[in-house]
Amino acid sequence: MKLIVGLGNPGSKYDGTRHNVGFEVIDQCQSKFTIELNQSKFKGAFGFSRVGEEKLFLLKPLTYMNLSGESVVPLMKYYKIDIDDLLVVYDDLDLVPGKIRLRQKGGAGGHNGIKSLIQNLGTDQFKRIRVGVGRPDQGQAVTDHVLGRYAPDERKLVDEAVEKAAKACEAWTKLPFDRVMNEYNK
Repeated sequence: MKLIVGLGNPGSKYDGTRHNVGFEVIDQCQSKFTIELNQSKFKGAFGFSRVGEEKLFLLKPLTYMNLSGESVVPLMKYYKIDIDDLLVVYDDLDLVPGKIRLRQKGGAGGHNGIKSLIQNLGTDQFKRIRVGVGRPDQGQAVTDHVLGRYAPDERKLVDEAVEKAAKACEAWTKLPFDRVMNEYNK
């Protein structure tokens, strides 16, 4: 059993913002795996299906970003999903738009959604895919940047990164994560 979580904020007001790139990856995964997020429970929208030999869950927490752990942990406990079978996809300011980076573990790096997950899980030992959204312009607040939309030249790069991240998620359903990291961190 595996769980892929995309972080973001609920509501159409946040669609297409930098902070919701994790939701965009889950949207791509829904198409790849033909999984509808047709269940609403655990403060999130989720769905599951059998992929190969395993059951795969996709989750969009419908808490706001800063409370994401309040959705992920109850779902994991209810379905008895091991921490080793969790993969979280989220935006990262330290990567340029178009880049993704896979990691086995790590700190929050200032990301409030990851802080919430670490706090609720009690560990930072979980797999992640960081999708680059770039740094704010000089003088621009970080919140304005992450809640803002992409410039037209960034959008194409982010679309490619979202597709690449979804392919990495798909690869993880078939391969050990370290092999997926080697392939997608090139």
